[in-house]
Amino acid sequence: MKNLGKWLLTSLLICSMPVKAALDIIITEGVDAARPIAVIPFVWQGTGPMPSQISDVVMSDLARSGTFSPADELSLPQRGISTLAQFNASAWMAQPAEAVVMGSIKPYAGGGDKYLVSFELIDLVKAQLQPDSMSAKDLVIDSRETVISAAQFRQYGHRISDVVYEKLTGIRGAFLTRIAYVVVNHGEKSPYKLMIADYDGYNEQMLLRSPEPLMSPSWSPDGQRLAYVSFENRKAEVFVQNIYTQQRSKITSFDGINGAPVFSPDGKKLAVTLSKDGQPEVYVVDIATKAIKRVTNHYAIDTEPSWFPDGKSLLITSERGGRPQLYRVFLDSGKISRLTFEGEWNLGGSIAPDGRSIIFVNRTNGKFNIARMDLETRFMQVLTSTRLDESPSVAPNGTMVIYGTTYQGKQVLAAVSMDGRFKARLPAGQGEVKSPSWSPFL
Repeated sequence: MKNLGKWLLTSLLICSMPVKAALDIIITEGVDAARPIAVIPFVWQGTGPMPSQISDVVMSDLARSGTFSPADELSLPQRGISTLAQFNASAWMAQPAEAVVMGSIKPYAGGGDKYLVSFELIDLVKAQLQPDSMSAKDLVIDSRETVISAAQFRQYGHRISDVVYEKLTGIRGAFLTRIAYVVVNHGEKSPYKLMIADYDGYNEQMLLRSPEPLMSPSWSPDGQRLAYVSFENRKAEVFVQNIYTQQRSKITSFDGINGAPVFSPDGKKLAVTLSKDGQPEVYVVDIATKAIKRVTNHYAIDTEPSWFPDGKSLLITSERGGRPQLYRVFLDSGKISRLTFEGEWNLGGSIAPDGRSIIFVNRTNGKFNIARMDLETRFMQVLTSTRLDESPSVAPNGTMVIYGTTYQGKQVLAAVSMDGRFKARLPAGQGEVKSPSWSPFL
């Protein structure tokens, strides 16, 4: 369950000062099973130092995806090349990589703080199988060039990674996404901070800060707003805030619990947990009109709603069976059915973007771990083996899950692939980090 914390008066300070590299992604498992790929450092075709090395971002993205394992630069048979005309297929015959990414960066002829970035993705498997019969054009999987500013180098590196990932896997890349999370620095006057950052922890910004708890951030489908719970005015309240304009509005402020907000697929409603009528129940609130519809009505606790992609039903945590388990409730009919049975508890569920599986916290033998269940077969797989795992959030392409966990006595973020093979940890430099939420595609 999401802890609603203390009900004390707070004051919020709104700011957005960028901080770089607050989260460091440390890969802990799954490298051996990843697919080999080669990324040649992009060639600088200008005078003076290169503004930034885009290929470093690409290599990091592909490694962090858990799908690919970039080769060490020193093992590459060719370096300092940027075009297919310079590519020597024979030199790559012993290289295990299945594809090669190479490119160049040069000042844009139009002047200003602009650069022309070109890259090509080469099919190395095809080059190795038929090195003599293949024309150069047959080896090119993708080739692009774009004019960017120096400030866009890192962003365009993520864009290249998205292209490479989709071309080689058939799945849309999610490197141009962001995460929201709460940082707690105990001992500070205002220890609670609601943060947003690129998926890899760079370009971190503080959306707001408070001396009292902030929790449960949730992205709108357009990636422009966050819903969250804040404890000001001596009570829990649900807010929606635009991350660009900083404008925010109070959505619910009833007596008792106001918690676990999550946007509907069309972005017009929030599903929330309220206890205004007694026990915690799930409600749907129209953001524009504040009209409220009660979804559940039971003497047991119903909480932690999550929308199915069609917007017609919710996944909820309910104790109506005696212990927390996951149920699906249909909004039109009110029909409810239990989904989970394995383990002692199952709670805090999210639905994969394709609607075919759910990701949640499973407690078995007193241990809390992240699990995934196929909705058709009902097969459940425990994905993690860390301690006190909570708050899973799925990447918009359905390949990874970010969640909160405990490492060396501190709350940190971690990530696991949907098949459980690849695992990574995202410790913060200072403080504790929790309640992650992965943005939609941006």
